[in-house]
Amino acid sequence: MNDIPYLQRGISPVSTESSVLVSSSKYLNHPRMREWISTITLKRNGPDRPAQTEMYEVISILNEIQDLEYIEDLFTRERKSNPELDRWLSEGFMSQYKESDFEAYAPGTLGHVFYTDVIKQNFDIVIYDQDTPRTQYEYFRYRSGQTHDLEHIMTGGDFHYMGELVPAWARITSHFKFFSPELAGELSVLSMFVNLRYTVRTMLHYPHVWPVCQNAVERGMRVGRESGPFFMARYEDAFDLPLEEARAKLGYVGAENVDTSAASAAWAERA
Repeated sequence: MNDIPYLQRGISPVSTESSVLVSSSKYLNHPRMREWISTITLKRNGPDRPAQTEMYEVISILNEIQDLEYIEDLFTRERKSNPELDRWLSEGFMSQYKESDFEAYAPGTLGHVFYTDVIKQNFDIVIYDQDTPRTQYEYFRYRSGQTHDLEHIMTGGDFHYMGELVPAWARITSHFKFFSPELAGELSVLSMFVNLRYTVRTMLHYPHVWPVCQNAVERGMRVGRESGPFFMARYEDAFDLPLEEARAKLGYVGAENVDTSAASAAWAERA
């Protein structure tokens, strides 16, 4: 044993009769996931493939990998000990607002900020199309898609590349605060993949952007730790309120607005 370098001790060779790659990880076993994760973490940025386009592919990949029945069972078990979650899922509220609904909100209100930061910038108010939810997990993802841009505003994550880290880390931290580790883990997989492309690429290729990247991660974690279960918020109840009052009403704490536009442009290799 003393002849084996310390960091190499404990390795046990594993034999297999399989003629293809096989692992105890369902993620590593998935060819498309292997290709996707290696690409989005190791690549540099370029105008041929904007970062926002990379998430559509991973959503379909996760649909193939995740055990949806297991996640449904986790939700069902969680509801027995989490009355707030049970109420939220039972109500099944879905937003019906349209872009034109936000034009009349007074400056400084949440509704007006959403109008100026999202609608007038030609962002879609729903980040990706989804079918009407039929299961608990589908509903959770549906609402997450409806509220993502609002979570940018409420957590203090601006609408630039580094700003994406803030709501993503707020989400992950909040999931683990309010759910069992098993359910929180399943619900946070997508957010983690959102994070990896920014954190790993920044460290490998854009270290001058790292302080901004790290600050965005820390700000998101702070909001997640200090806030209530904001992923259950009904934003229609606060559109007419000044932003800070809206945050208080919906249970957001610790948000800090930071402009990451310059760092994000450098990260994207824009002139």
